[in-house]
Amino acid sequence: MPVVGFLSSQSPEGYAPYGEVFRHGLSEAGYVEGQNVVIEYRWARGNPDQLSVLAAELVRRKVDVIAATGGVVTARLAMTATSSIPIVFNSGEDPVQAGLVTSLNRPGGNVTGVSWFNVEGVAKRMALLHEVVPAAAVMALLGNPKDPEFEPAVAVAKDAARAWGAARRARSRHAERSRGGL
Repeated sequence: MPVVGFLSSQSPEGYAPYGEVFRHGLSEAGYVEGQNVVIEYRWARGNPDQLSVLAAELVRRKVDVIAATGGVVTARLAMTATSSIPIVFNSGEDPVQAGLVTSLNRPGGNVTGVSWFNVEGVAKRMALLHEVVPAAAVMALLGNPKDPEFEPAVAVAKDAARAWGAARRARSRHAERSRGGL
């Protein structure tokens, strides 16, 4: 039976709903855990220092593929452990900019995956919010400060807010000049 190495920075309890989705996705592709595929789980339980040890265990186990869940850090440590076993990652960052793949069209090497481009999407989501509530003077960004993608998202949000502030001030000055000329 093929063996999938499942590498996660989280705990099985915290990841349970996503684990169900993972197994469901495998079953849609014809793979059922325990019937025609084995899944070797490795959980860092919130301790990123464990990830390299766990990735090395999966390589020694000679798994057929590594599912590196939990973002760029997990994927990078899996990449460090092997250059021959295929690695599939999930991340909210741009995988090219993060150094996981050489391009989106042709990832290259043994790594591919799914990216939600969360960081890049922050500005777009904030722009949509700004469009819906143009008079809003304060917006909030919720996130986990321990997530490696949090700080880049905050930076993007601050840049977007500065741009809106400058645009708002320019519109205000233009409106004042227009009123003054009437």
